[in-house]
Amino acid sequence: MTRSELLDGVARDLAARTSELGLRVGVNGVDAAGKTTFADELAECMTALGCPVVRASVDDFARPRNERYARGRYSPEGYYRDTTDLEALSARLLQPLGPGGSRRYVTRVFDVWDDRPVEEPERTAPEGAVLLLDGIFLLRSELRGLLDYAIFLDVDFGTCLERALVRDSGRVGVDEAETRAIYARRYFPAQSLYFDNARPLERADLVIDNRDLAAPRVTRERAGRRGGSGSPAQ
Repeated sequence: MTRSELLDGVARDLAARTSELGLRVGVNGVDAAGKTTFADELAECMTALGCPVVRASVDDFARPRNERYARGRYSPEGYYRDTTDLEALSARLLQPLGPGGSRRYVTRVFDVWDDRPVEEPERTAPEGAVLLLDGIFLLRSELRGLLDYAIFLDVDFGTCLERALVRDSGRVGVDEAETRAIYARRYFPAQSLYFDNARPLERADLVIDNRDLAAPRVTRERAGRRGGSGSPAQ
């Protein structure tokens, strides 16, 4: 199966699960697994099917740098516990788009590169809107019940590091040695902590092997009730 065929199939399945209440979909995986690209492409497929889409990323709900690194630059615990403003993510995006929510939401509260809060005007989601949220640690217990469907992109650490060296090492102030160090000492150990605590591969509704970007493949799919936001990922 080609990438476009898989994406089209996932989009059609999500469209069939959506009701007037909408659907909150998380695209999860380890760092550099391809979450953002996958969610962007999935959004295009769903839009082509006529589904209104709200696109968001956990990165835009980050906490300030001094809080993210309060436990140390290379702390896995700090990366897992302190990276995301879970209260803002829940109150300003996930709950409003859930059952009984106001439908008024924002997709960004913090600029992680400039390390400053962002004031984004609220928008109102149309009926049947599908939220596609990509990011790390989405299946943690603190967010349980706030996603209706979860996709996990399964990629081994070695492949993710190779991708990160291409993506991250060219950024200002980040060389290859630093990229290797932060992945080895902070990011991947934090993901191991996440696997132990949240067991995302078991909780995800759909697991996709995304090592081959041209030909990702479904490795596990959980049967579930179709028809909207009534069956949150557990």
